[in-house]
Amino acid sequence: MAKTTKKKALGRGLSALLNDPENDIKSAEDKNADKVVGHIVELNLEAIEVNPFQPRTSFSEDALKELASSIRELGVIQPITVRKLGFNQYQLVSGERRYRASKMIGLDTIPSYIRIANDQESLEMALVENIQRQDLDPIEVALSYQRLIDEIDLTQEEMSERIGKNRSTIANYLRLLKLDPIVQTGMRDGFLSMGHGRALINVTSTDIQLQVYERILKDKLSVRETEALVRRIQEDSTTPKKSTPKKVDEKKQKALKQISSYFGTKVELKLNKKGDGKIIVPFSSDEDFQRIQKLLQGDS
Repeated sequence: MAKTTKKKALGRGLSALLNDPENDIKSAEDKNADKVVGHIVELNLEAIEVNPFQPRTSFSEDALKELASSIRELGVIQPITVRKLGFNQYQLVSGERRYRASKMIGLDTIPSYIRIANDQESLEMALVENIQRQDLDPIEVALSYQRLIDEIDLTQEEMSERIGKNRSTIANYLRLLKLDPIVQTGMRDGFLSMGHGRALINVTSTDIQLQVYERILKDKLSVRETEALVRRIQEDSTTPKKSTPKKVDEKKQKALKQISSYFGTKVELKLNKKGDGKIIVPFSSDEDFQRIQKLLQGDS
């Protein structure tokens, strides 16, 4: 009980300031803005709306229940971050799991770090903070990078400086978005690691990519085994395939013996897959060629 009282006492003076309509703060230049922006205040959960820019799209129900249990025992240790929209109106920038878990156990308020930002700044803050999380799957990270490029108009170099990641790391994540959606879903569900995904990117055929994906799941292939399998597939695709000659049926074989006997030399028959072909009559010398020519002309 003491813990709950202590948490509710947090930012009591600031809460009173925020609840005064005459002190509605909308920008960093407004009166008393310096007393609110950048400070932690206990805000009513009902005054906070979910961030439409939230990069994360899925939340584990079991993980939320575990977090809710922790909050019930210890309170919200790390404040959420919100941006002020209007009088007693706020929007989540980060901390949606803490927000959801707090609502799950029926809390009325939550400690909040207040920011004032426009939509673009809010999106960037949410994306950048989200990327820094440790529990995101590779596709969630890749989608956040792509949104920074598409919606904030950042280059990979600018993103690298903003989030403190190497450009090559960013590029490797972005390449995962070229994978077939089924493979991406497998990564999001934890069936594949980023290493598996990077190996599969090198398979250009979607059909073969899915076949390898199924093989990984069936045989529980490691990343190295997957890389080796992909290499074999690539080698097979670049090796020229020898055409398999069509098998000569018994009727043609019998006729071939008769023709060979007539020309006095072993005649060859070559057939393609369609059944078309050619008869080859070899000769050993000019005299032999003339002999065969006479036979063809019907000369005795």
